[in-house]
Amino acid sequence: MIEDYKVIGLMSGTSLDGLDIAFCRFQKDDGRWNYEILCADTLPYSHEWQQRLSSLENASAFEYAKTHADLGHYFGRCVADFMTNHRLQRTDVDFVSSHGHTIFHQPQIGLTTQIADPNAIAAETGLPVVADFRTLDVALGGQGAPLVPIGDNLLFGNYNSCLNLGGIANISFEKKGKRVAFDIAPCNMILNYLSKKMDMPYDRGGAVAKSGVASDDLLKALNSLEYYLLPYPKSLGKEWFVENFEPLFAHSSYTVRTLLATATEHISCQIAKTLNDNKLSSVIITGGGAFNDFLIESIHQKADCQIFIPNSLVVNYKEAMIFAFLGVLRIRGEANCLSSVTGAKASCCGGSVTGTALRDARLRSPRIRLVEP
Repeated sequence: MIEDYKVIGLMSGTSLDGLDIAFCRFQKDDGRWNYEILCADTLPYSHEWQQRLSSLENASAFEYAKTHADLGHYFGRCVADFMTNHRLQRTDVDFVSSHGHTIFHQPQIGLTTQIADPNAIAAETGLPVVADFRTLDVALGGQGAPLVPIGDNLLFGNYNSCLNLGGIANISFEKKGKRVAFDIAPCNMILNYLSKKMDMPYDRGGAVAKSGVASDDLLKALNSLEYYLLPYPKSLGKEWFVENFEPLFAHSSYTVRTLLATATEHISCQIAKTLNDNKLSSVIITGGGAFNDFLIESIHQKADCQIFIPNSLVVNYKEAMIFAFLGVLRIRGEANCLSSVTGAKASCCGGSVTGTALRDARLRSPRIRLVEP
C-alpha cells in the first residue's frame, strides 16, 4: 500500500531572505520514501519585517510576544495567498508544517525559540499546523539542530553527504552506521551582511568577492575561532555570530570587496576541511549559496570530493520541503530528530500539532516517542 501526504512546508532562515513556502507530496512505497515539490515560492521580507526580526532579541518581552503572534498571522496570510495563487483548495492540503523563525538559540543553557504562532497560522488558513520542532530535543539535552539530517537520510540517502549553504552552512553524512550533522560556519549570514554595505541584498554569483583579494590576517583570525575546534554535535546561532564573528568585520578598515573575498575564502576553507577530514567522496549542495559560483568554485578547488547541485526547486526549497517531511514524521509518531546528530539523550518525535480542522484520524497527536540511541 502506498501512503500519501500532501503538505505545505514553511521555512524562515537566519539570513532573513524571506519566507519559503513549498507544497510537497510524500509517498511511502515498500518502505521507501519518495518526494516531489509540486509548487513553491519565496516571499521576501519587507524592510519593516527585516528590521523587526533582526533586532527582536533586544526588544521587550511584550514586543517579543506581540511579534510571535503577528508573524504567525503573517505566515498564515502568506499561505492563504499561496494557495489562492496556485489554485489549491483546503481539501488538497493535509496540513501546514512550519519551522518558524529562530530568535534565541542557546542549547548550552537549554534554550531555543522559534516564533510565528502556529495557532495564528491555523486561524488564517483553516488547516492543522505542525510546529515547534526543536524544543523537545533541547529539553533532552540536545543541540536542537540541525533537524534536516533525518530528511537527508530518508530522502537523499543516495548521496554520500548533504551540504546546505543557507544563513549558516551545515552538513550531514553517515558515519559508522549513524547519521551525524553539525553547523560548519556562518555562510550567507555574513555574505549578505557585507553585501548590504554596498547597498546590495546579496553578492550575485560571488562576483564582488571574486574581484577582491582575501586578507591573510583576517582569514587567520576567522579560522582561529574556538568553535572550529569543538567536536560535534555543535550548532551556531545569531548570538554567536553577533558576539564572535561580526566584530571582526564591523571594526575592520578593509574594503567591502576585501571583506567579501576573505569571508568567502573562510567559508570554503571550513567546508573543504570538513569534507576532507571525513573522507566524503560526494556531496549534494542546496540552499542559496549553491548559486554563488565563486563560493562553489572555491570549495571545489579545496575539496577532494564530487559536487552535485540539483535542480533549482530542490536547491531553493529543500529545507522547506524537509520541514514539511518532519511534520509527516510527527503525524506518524516516528522519530524526526536524531540523537546521533544533536547529542540528546534519545531520538525523539518532536513538534506540536494545533488547529481545529483535524479532518483525518492520522492527524491526531501521537504520544511523544523517545528512541534510545
